Amino acid sequence: MTSPEPAAGYVPITESWRQQARASKQRVVLADGDDERARAAALYLDREGLADPLVLDDPASFCSPAVQAQAAASPRAEKIDLGDPLHVASLMVAAGEADACVGGASRPTPDVVRAALSCIGLAPEVDTISSCFLLVLPDGTPITYGDCGVVPDPDPDQLASIAISTATTHEQLAGERARVAMLSYSTKGSADGSRVERVRTATEIVRQRMPSLAVDGEMQFDAAWDRQVAAAKAPASEVAGRANVFVFPDLDSGNIAYKITERLAGARAYGPLLQGTARVIHDLSRGCSADDIATVAVIAACQAEKGCP
Repeated sequence: MTSPEPAAGYVPITESWRQQARASKQRVVLADGDDERARAAALYLDREGLADPLVLDDPASFCSPAVQAQAAASPRAEKIDLGDPLHVASLMVAAGEADACVGGASRPTPDVVRAALSCIGLAPEVDTISSCFLLVLPDGTPITYGDCGVVPDPDPDQLASIAISTATTHEQLAGERARVAMLSYSTKGSADGSRVERVRTATEIVRQRMPSLAVDGEMQFDAAWDRQVAAAKAPASEVAGRANVFVFPDLDSGNIAYKITERLAGARAYGPLLQGTARVIHDLSRGCSADDIATVAVIAACQAEKGCP
């Protein structure tokens, strides 16, 4: 995958996020307060006026009456640990003491997902928590991949939920209409099998749930991305050759694909961004830098300012 250089006068998408975040200055709690990278990110966010960072180092000092009440009211109260920084940070968001949470620099993704489910919960009409990566190609083109970090082997309903959530995230952050390709090893009946049928079924579920969304599948990546291939393989599709959201049939393919795009195409990858939760909470790679934490915090601030789950 290759892209031309950015056009003259182009404003990077990361700069647009910074402008939005600076204008609203949301309260973002950083759950890895004992990690030097998180502390450095907080200093940067504060210095640049991008957010009001809350560095959670000692859970007990942030465990307010509102946080405790939120924990007690959770349907998963028995799973909440008020000594766990991730849980307390998530509860702060649920209780309205912070606008968004970013954590996981030193914790695996399942820990962040469990904290999100127990302390914040799912958004209305959402049945699956998932994740995506927003990738920015060298020419500045944003594309979004889902799911790359949470659901290993989604069934058709879960795959449909992932598609809708990923389209929503793309529109929130890229500021453009989502065009969703439901990826497979088959394009429009070129092959058959249970895995192909699962993607076809998921595509129909998405269309039923969100008739206004531009979505098509099953589709191979070349047909989704390349207009010449699209003309040959899926000439009647409004998505083929123009997709900007790519939904992978399983976690293996999604995770592998985003790393290939990052390493071979020179894309910048932002995520894993959790989606489907009632309030904004995002995960971090354990290999993240302070700059990565700051950028995800800016993304979280932009979504929180828009009232986006």
